[in-house]
Amino acid sequence: MTTRRRPFGRTLCAMITPFTEAGTLDLEGAGRLADRLVTEGCDGLVLNGTTGESPTTTDAEKAELIAAVRDAVGDRATLVAGVGTADTRHTVEGARAAEKAGADGVLVVTPYYSRPPQEAVSAHFRQVADASGLPVMLYDIPGRTGTRIEPETMVRLAEHPRIVAVKDCSYDFLGTQKVLAETELAYYAGCDEHVLALYAVGAAGCVSTVANAAPRQITTVLDAFDAGDTARAAGLQQRLMPLIEAMTAAGLPGTVTAKALLTRLGLPAGPVRPPLLPAGRETADGLHEAYGRLVAA
Repeated sequence: MTTRRRPFGRTLCAMITPFTEAGTLDLEGAGRLADRLVTEGCDGLVLNGTTGESPTTTDAEKAELIAAVRDAVGDRATLVAGVGTADTRHTVEGARAAEKAGADGVLVVTPYYSRPPQEAVSAHFRQVADASGLPVMLYDIPGRTGTRIEPETMVRLAEHPRIVAVKDCSYDFLGTQKVLAETELAYYAGCDEHVLALYAVGAAGCVSTVANAAPRQITTVLDAFDAGDTARAAGLQQRLMPLIEAMTAAGLPGTVTAKALLTRLGLPAGPVRPPLLPAGRETADGLHEAYGRLVAA
């Protein structure tokens, strides 16, 4: 098996942030959910990311969530805290707060809305990387931010000693492979439909939204590939596709679909915060049906 750099683990879940029915942070539920995810195969958790509703949680809530999940999982999993905002100063403060709360690394998204040029994108990431002692995972998701981290920018950023990984939602498979070939950055598939494909060309693993509900099934895809059974890995990935499509490609944010399915499964989730709206009954039924077929297979 090819040796892979895995600074944050292999199977990471982009974990939802559970809320109570009143809409407040459910720290006890977060601990239970995190424990289940780790027990079922996740060796890393990404907290306070987009799936964790970072735009609508406060800085204090973010720190509380990190501390609660650390208490729940101990050293059984790495904790990567989403700290990216559109404001470099705020992002720097978030990185320092995440380190103080007990995170093992930070996930930093490209500044959104302002559409900074590549020189400014690079300066932003370097300032955040310089702000704490934590390793950094860059988050390339131009469909949400409006700005790519261009492959050439990635290559330059890889020179920074604390910029060690990328969550890849670029949908640029050629560009991703160019960076993999030219740097030692650890790539993590951020789109569930790309988990096996990216892993096959040298990625470190994945940051999966679908793992909120199906952590063991995501893990077994990578297990099969690591064991050299590529045909079985492909079959397992294909078996996941109906649930992946229902959760990530049905026109709703993954937060909404993940919480709807977890609620049906009796797991901690709670409502989403506005401006998001909950999934309708028909969507929730479809998610539950897709999940049932997966676990019965």
